Amino acid sequence: MAVQTNQRLAVPSQLLDAIRAFPQAREIEHCGRKILISPFDFYATCPSCGTKIKVRSFSGGTEVEDVFDAVFEWMSQPGAEELVKRRQKLIAEESE
Repeated sequence: MAVQTNQRLAVPSQLLDAIRAFPQAREIEHCGRKILISPFDFYATCPSCGTKIKVRSFSGGTEVEDVFDAVFEWMSQPGAEELVKRRQKLIAEESE
């Protein structure tokens, strides 16, 4: 059976903009100190007091982080790494 690879979805331009602008770190404050954490972490540990802090929701609503999680899950499939590297190379060449 053939696999359909050209699926058309109505992806809002706001979602694409949010992904392009997604930060590489999230700043949180605890114990009067600001710390940088991964934007994908669900929890962080305060370096001052050692408290485990929830920093990402488990709500029923979808967040942009959930889109990244789905892509990361796809990327962990056998063979996907090579496809990702090829696409990243093409993107880099296009932006030169």
